[in-house]
Amino acid sequence: MSSSKKPDIKELTDDQVVLWLESQGLEPYRAVQILKWIYLRQADTFDIMTDLGKEIRKLLSRHFSIARLENVRTETSQDGSKKYLFKLNDGKYVESVLIPEKDYYTLCISSQVGCALGCKFCLTARGGLVRNLTRGEIIAQVRDVSNCLDDSNHLTNIVLMGMGEPLANYNNVISAVNTITDSHSGLGFSSRRLTISTAGLVPKLVSLGRETTVNLAISLNATDNKTRNMLMPINRKYPIEKLLDACAIYPLIHRRRITFEYILIKGINDSLEDAKRLVKLLRPIRAKINLIPFNAYEGCEFNRPEESVIRNFKEVLNQNNYTAIIRHSKGQDISAACGQLRANLM
Repeated sequence: MSSSKKPDIKELTDDQVVLWLESQGLEPYRAVQILKWIYLRQADTFDIMTDLGKEIRKLLSRHFSIARLENVRTETSQDGSKKYLFKLNDGKYVESVLIPEKDYYTLCISSQVGCALGCKFCLTARGGLVRNLTRGEIIAQVRDVSNCLDDSNHLTNIVLMGMGEPLANYNNVISAVNTITDSHSGLGFSSRRLTISTAGLVPKLVSLGRETTVNLAISLNATDNKTRNMLMPINRKYPIEKLLDACAIYPLIHRRRITFEYILIKGINDSLEDAKRLVKLLRPIRAKINLIPFNAYEGCEFNRPEESVIRNFKEVLNQNNYTAIIRHSKGQDISAACGQLRANLM
């Protein structure tokens, strides 16, 4: 990111840009012109904003920067996945992962530097929480990666599933999501193709359903409280029953479903009994299930189940009319685990 001490204009919402313009005696409609240059045309300076007068451009340049994240490292997998390590203004690091699908890209972005939730299977959790990302830093991951692509139109899906717990940084995440999905003066991504993943901060689920129309993913990973307490300490505060009650009343848009992410860990949560319990737990909810075989990393205590165990687990779900997809981790030949590039620097 730029070392300039001038504030990054991406930290301002549309309304805040309007208020600043009015404070300078300028017309409010100029805000849309400025924001379109920043988000739709990927402008790096105010000088190129040719539909603004020279004096306005000079004024903007004196007060603001249009910052880029500093791309410290990019690792590219044989399967086409790219993992970006970005350095922030304060010297902290955050990761984003570009995932190639059949005919489009999905970008997985972070919402925090580190994480406070302490999930046992998560490498990011080992370093604890450093700080929340700002709205501008969240937006910048999408804007900057998009700018690196030969055809940015192929980037269609965004998931907040990287480092951090999005609902623990609620205000900045929602503000960033509003800009990412704004087709008028933002990045123009469809809310139908943006997913927020949470470990289960129940009180924020109600607000999320009221304030956005994005997709919801729940990181579940266990079918009983004892196992989930061990894997995900947040469960002690918001146990499975409370979490699923909140999901049952979540205001879903017509034909949408909540995605339940279930990391399969050998000998911990991968039995046929677990699969049968999962079927019963999700009955009251419009749900689909992503089965994610555990992606091991150096020093971790867990292992990936055998392929036959994974297939048998999925078969139980399919037999009970659930859409269940096995999400095999991509980027196995690079630092694939979430937080691994950052951890290598610590």
